Amino acid sequence: MNEAVPDQPHDPVRDPWRAPMRAALEEAARAPGTGDVPVGAVVLGPDGSVIGRGRNEREATGDPTGHAEVLAIREAARAVGEWRLSGCTLVVTLEPCTMCAGAIVLSRLERVVYGAADEKAGAAGSLWDVIRDRRLNHRPEVIEGVLAEECSDLLTRFFRGTDFGARPTIR
Repeated sequence: MNEAVPDQPHDPVRDPWRAPMRAALEEAARAPGTGDVPVGAVVLGPDGSVIGRGRNEREATGDPTGHAEVLAIREAARAVGEWRLSGCTLVVTLEPCTMCAGAIVLSRLERVVYGAADEKAGAAGSLWDVIRDRRLNHRPEVIEGVLAEECSDLLTRFFRGTDFGARPTIR
């Protein structure tokens, strides 16, 4: 899982999550094909294998809950055969929103790893901190900023209409 990064100091907290974040970035890169914002997610089982994948599909499906995190969590729950994802890690390119943060807490994920912070809607520390709210019965570990620049660049290019054609109409 470790991935060496030239010209960067070793980061024992974030380095182990670079390869899974690249898998989430691959999912994210597929979303603009349907007009969706490029956010991707993977859920890793306790052994580190990918058991769930998702990318934003709100535009593609007309489903307001079609966020990458929710879709990856649903697939992971099917893979393990239950709703509790104890010992599992969600890796997502953008800081989860409040809806996704609620799904993360309720699915009992052990850890959330995200790339780009979302100052306008983030619920893992930027605007709110739902995931680590001490009033809740489950508080996953949060690791932020993994490949943050790459994750941010993908979103910036999308909203500027670069690399993906004209920016779609956001409803």
